[in-house]
Amino acid sequence: MIVNERQTPEGLLVAVCDEDVLGETFESEDVSLTVTEEFYGGETVDEGTVADSLARAAVANIVGREAVELAIAEGFIDEANVLEVGSTLHAQLLWM
Repeated sequence: MIVNERQTPEGLLVAVCDEDVLGETFESEDVSLTVTEEFYGGETVDEGTVADSLARAAVANIVGREAVELAIAEGFIDEANVLEVGSTLHAQLLWM
């Protein structure tokens, strides 16, 4: 998986995606999602590093079946809140 971390005034923003979805566009009825290098591009890491990044995130965007399923398994995302966009999964995390 690929992780990109950025500090923002609101806290750490983490973008996570599966390697095979980077650069792809996914569409469903009312949603179009492009997984851009600019936003999602970063370091290729293992599952433990992804979980650590998500644990420190104030906000996270997660794309791809592997990444979203990991976020669910680690308790960051409730499966009921996952969007299926075309052939992939997308979830967002926001701690308030």
